[in-house]
Order: sequence, then structure tokens, then C-alpha cells
Amino acid sequence: MTGDYMLLLILCIPFAGALVTLLLRGGEKGAGESSDGKKKRDIWTGLITAAEMLIFASLFVIFLAGGRTGIAFDFQWEGFCGLGLHLCMDGFRALYCLVASLMWMMTSFFSMEYMGSYTSRNRYRFFTLLILGATVGVFLSADLYTAFIFFEIMSFTSYTWVAHEETKEALRAAETYLAVAVIGGLVMLMGLFILYRELGTLEITALAEAVRSHTLAGESGAVRYRNLFIGASCLLFGFGAKAGVFPLHIWLPKAHPVAPAPASALLSGILTKAGIFGVLVVSCSLLQFDVRWGALILFLGVLTMFTGALLALFSVNLKRTLACSSVSQIGFILIGIGMQGLLGEEGSLAIRGSLLHMVNHSLIKLVLFMAAGVVFMNLHKLNLNEIRGFGRKKPLLNVCFLMGALGIGGVPLWNGYTSKTLLHESIVEYRLLLASANAGVPAGGAHASQAVAELSRAGIAGSPAAGSVLSFFTGPLWMGIVEWVFLISGGLTVAYMLKLYICLFLEKNADKDRQKEFEGMGRYMNGISSFALAGSAVLLPLLGLLPHLITDRLADMSSAFLNAQQPEAVVAYFSLVNLKGAGISLIIGILLYLTVVRKWMLCVREGQSVYVDRWPSWLDLEDRIYRPVLQKLLPLLFGSICRIADRLVDSLVVLLRKTIYRDSKIPHELKEGTALTHIVGSVLDGVTDYFNHPDATEEELAEEEYIRQHMDGKYEHKLAMVHDDLQENGTIIRRSLSFGLFLACFGLLLTLLYMLID
Repeated sequence: MTGDYMLLLILCIPFAGALVTLLLRGGEKGAGESSDGKKKRDIWTGLITAAEMLIFASLFVIFLAGGRTGIAFDFQWEGFCGLGLHLCMDGFRALYCLVASLMWMMTSFFSMEYMGSYTSRNRYRFFTLLILGATVGVFLSADLYTAFIFFEIMSFTSYTWVAHEETKEALRAAETYLAVAVIGGLVMLMGLFILYRELGTLEITALAEAVRSHTLAGESGAVRYRNLFIGASCLLFGFGAKAGVFPLHIWLPKAHPVAPAPASALLSGILTKAGIFGVLVVSCSLLQFDVRWGALILFLGVLTMFTGALLALFSVNLKRTLACSSVSQIGFILIGIGMQGLLGEEGSLAIRGSLLHMVNHSLIKLVLFMAAGVVFMNLHKLNLNEIRGFGRKKPLLNVCFLMGALGIGGVPLWNGYTSKTLLHESIVEYRLLLASANAGVPAGGAHASQAVAELSRAGIAGSPAAGSVLSFFTGPLWMGIVEWVFLISGGLTVAYMLKLYICLFLEKNADKDRQKEFEGMGRYMNGISSFALAGSAVLLPLLGLLPHLITDRLADMSSAFLNAQQPEAVVAYFSLVNLKGAGISLIIGILLYLTVVRKWMLCVREGQSVYVDRWPSWLDLEDRIYRPVLQKLLPLLFGSICRIADRLVDSLVVLLRKTIYRDSKIPHELKEGTALTHIVGSVLDGVTDYFNHPDATEEELAEEEYIRQHMDGKYEHKLAMVHDDLQENGTIIRRSLSFGLFLACFGLLLTLLYMLID
């Protein structure tokens, strides 16, 4: 082990803390636990997460104050799990580890009250700290192999969050979550094999140089590029499944409604960003400034962004709406990553917008899911018709939820506006470059001219390949569609957040007595929960009010990891042009709310207006496509193939046995037993016959009848029967499952001993 052991210590703190929670088990009785034992475990979990946050806050200040962006700390454990464990710390990692640890600390504080009515609370605390350690391991990873190890630990341990309630719905959602994680992990591992074979390294900082060192000209270069693209696509599948990229987003709308609200905040705010971390590695290091890759990411981003927003608008479940919203916001982030691939070195605004939207979305969902947790903690309901009017006369909850709604809606002066402005500007910039390239007039300085030349060489503008698929998905028509889908998706975001806010805080419940109960609640959350919610909410307008002082500096410190240059000019966030884009989305959102939500989703039943789920059930990808394919179609297809192959083999064996390998008589073949049993039995029978002459004569019994009646008494026969019994028992043991498991465990034990000795 070499390097900065501090990184290993930071990584081990949550894992060690999780083990200690198992030792603090005093006071548990059955399904419950004493208040004293509960308080000890809550305090311990809070202390571990707070300590982790303070450590990362100190490192963040070091990077921010010193203007550092590249790797400053590095640790290697050679030979760990074969390829070794490699951790590092740079500006981006310091930033996102701080965001992750802050969210874990706030949700741990909030969980002290929220989890009070749950069983298996210690299991929740234990796995929460394990997942924190695994997530930190993902973000500190300096190579893709280390990232894969911690990514899989994170995926499997977070299964317990989804399945925590152990209801039928929770277990089914957890099954979906685990299936996506397992399939994604296997595909990701395949991608790592391909990349390691092609490049000889999985070090993140060495990927770009390894790709450049390969000559991509000629037939061998084209084959190598194809292999790299396939490997990168496998990684995109694995990381994208965790991020919630369409069409692998199916676990998000199912998992969030059943998971505890603090866990939902972390699933949406951080674990999806662990997936985006992998997409950034592939896009910014492996296939840096690759037009085809950028077009693919942009296409997936558009689908994810719009689909998630549409699902959120139709949802009538509070946490499901926020889950679908997370899918949409992941799409916004992918837009920036894809635009960087198209713009090349001119794509700094795009990738900075993606980074800032990652941070903004994490903090926004922290606030919104904790606010949803307050609602569920008091009502144990999530349907909009049942929680309607709960927020009336609750000013703290109202303001906190409003901060999150304004932030995610991209309203000026809130944090979501700054990142969405950068993303929108990158689309506009690209469209201007296309127009300039087609007109033959470069727009901008030297970097812009270089970008136009790259676009022309890639066949995007002014090329004979103008009719190709790539040309369309990087051309002016498609980019016009992208910009309008971007603005409409922003409008959908405003519409569904308006729906939630008005339902919770302005409308009244259909049951008047229930509404009086809502408004008469004097204490709906304790002081610690209030601190966690309000302390998180205050960050949202702070980041939006001071974009140049705070958010731009956050983007600057992450530039080395993102391979992004500094913008040539300071972005005028509040210029009329940028405000116009936000204004269009706001107007679209208000119109959608007034028409779709108020006129179509709200129906009058028994004299009361109720929210109706208008989403067609047949559009559920999981129930209509994935489950039938995985559980019925593929087993039927491959089962049929295997049965046909089995019958062909059996027929071939029978044919060979009857022709080439037919049985032939063995000279002096024994009727039973072996040569050994025959010899020993004959000797014993001879001795017995010598001392015990039979009384029967030839006249009394024929010889054949005598042998038949006395065969069971022959030692030769007895020994043959014993031999057959032993052989049969041995066969049964060898074929038994338990014996196979015993041998497997014995083999694993020998392997472990070999690794320890080695």
C-alpha cells in the first residue's frame, strides 16, 4: 500500500461505523427497541455521518481556497482483488463527496424522527452507513475497476432500502431494482473486459492518452474504435441503469414510493449521480469530444428528460411524482454531456451545466423528499387526494417545499436556473455554429472556428453524407427539436411542481373534518427534523442568488476531471436572452397546469374534485415488456432450444450405441460383482462347503433347484450385493446437492487460504 492513507481512512469510517451499530443492540425487544437503545444508535449514526461531512468539508475548502483542480491526494493498494484498489482526490471528487456526506448527515438527522414508527431500524442504520462507504468509494475511485467494486457494493446494499417495509409492493419494487442492478453490473463488467483488452489500462486519467496512442486510421483503427465504442456502450448500460436513463428508468417510479423518505432522498440525489459519475468518465476521458458518442448521449438525454417529466405530470402519488421528476432531471444532465461531445473543446458551458445540475438536483431532491417525508410521517399516505391540504397553516414546511419547487422549476434567483441556463446556452451555441458552418462564416474566435472545422470533418454540415443518420442527429433540424423539447420539459417540470404545491398548501381536503385536523396540528415535526429540512432548503436560493461567486467556482474546481476549459467570457445569467428561455418554460408550465391538470386530471366525483391517474396502464414498460420478455419469452425460447439440443444429443448417443459403439460380449463376463468379489466369495464358499457338506442328494433335489434355493447363502453373491450397494450409495452422494455445495465451500476455503498465504 502506497500513497495517502488518509483516503483509506475516510473510506473505512462508514464501514467501521456500520459494524459498531451492530454492537449497540442493547434494549431491543422483539420488533421494537427501547428509547435509550434507539437514541444511542441514532446519535452514533449521526456522529459518523457528521464526521464524514466535516472531513470532506475540510478537503473541499483546501481545494476551493487553493484553486486546485487536479489530483492532490492518491492512494494505491496493489494486488487488492487482483488489479488493485486505487483512490484519489481532486476538485470534482472533493465537491461531490461533500454533497454526498452532507445529504447523508441531513437524512440521518431527519431519520431519527421519521424512522420512529418503523421496525428493523437498526438494519436501516447499518445499511445506510454501508451504502455511504460504498458511495464514497465510487466517487474516490481512480480507476474503473475500483469504481466497479464499490458500485456493486452500493447496488446490493441499497436493495435493503427499497425492501425495508417488506410489503408486497416493496418486495416487488426491490426485485425490479435488484434485477436492473444485476443485469447492469454484468453488462458493465463485460465492458471493462473489452476496454482492458483494447487499452491495457482502466486508470481514469490514463484513458484519454491510451485512446490517443492507438492509431485510429485504416481498417485496424476502425475495428479498434468499434470495440472501444462497444465497451463504452456496455459501461453506459451499467452506469445508466443506476442513473435512471431511459429505458432503464423503470426502477425509480417503483422504488421511491415504497422506500423510506430519507432513503428516497439519497437514492434520487446521490445514487443516481454515482451512475452519472461513470457516464462522465466515459464521455470526458474515454471518448472525449467524440461526435458519435455525443449524439448518442444527447438522444438518450432527450428521451429521458421528456419521458420523466411526462410521467411526473400524470402521477397522483407524491413520491412517485418526485421519482419521475428525478428521471427527467437526469435527462437534463445528459443533455449537457452529449452537447460537450458535439461541441468538442467549445463545450465547456455544456459540461459545466451538467455538473452544476448534478449538484443542484441532489440538493433539491434532498429538500423535496424530506418534505414528502414530513407528510408521510404524519399521515402514512402519499395519494394526492388523501394528503390534499395537509400543508395549510404550516409555514416552515410551505417555505421549504417552495424552495425546492422553485429550484427544480428553473425560476430565476434559484439554483436550478443557473444550471439550466448553461445547458440551454450550449444548445443555442451549437445551433449558431451549425448556421455559421452552413453559411461558411465562422462564429466567434479561434475556438469557435476550430469547432466548425470539426463539425464539417465529422459530416455534420456541408458534407456529402448529409443524409446519414449521424448527420440528422447532429444537424439543425434535430437540434431545433432538442431545444424545444428542452423548453417543453422545463414547462412540464413547472406544471407538475405547481400541481404538488397547490394540492398540498393551497387546496383543501375533500373531508372537512380531516382538513380541520390538518390545520390544527401544532407539532408535525421535531426540532432536529426542522433543522435538517430548513438547513438544506436555505442552500437553494443561496446558490441561485450568487452564481458567479459560488456556482462558477464549483464548476472551476471540477474542470480537470471534466476536461473542460474555462469559458472565454463570463456568463450573463440574468441577461434578457437567458431570462427569455426561463420565461418560455414558465409560461408553458402554467398553461399545461391550467389545461392538462385542472381541466383533465381533476374530475368531479360525488360533488368533490379528485385527482385521476390518466396514464394508460399498458404503457408500463416493466409489466408489458421487461417482465414478459425475461420471465416468459426468453425462458420459452432458450428452453425450447435446450430441449431440442438435448433430444438431438440423446438420439445421437443412441445411434452411436447401436452402431459404432454397440455393446459386445466380454469373454468370461461375470453375472454379478467384480473379479475381487468373485475370487474372495469363491474361496469363502469353498471353505464353507468343505466343512458343511449339504444333506441333499441328487435323487431328492435336482442340482439346479438346489442352487436356486441356496443362492442367497453364497458368499460370492453376498459380496457382489454389498459391492453394488456401496457403488449405488457413492453415486447418490456424488450427485447430491449438499455434497456439491460441500465441495464448493471446500474449494472456496482453499482459495481463501491461498490468497491469504500469497
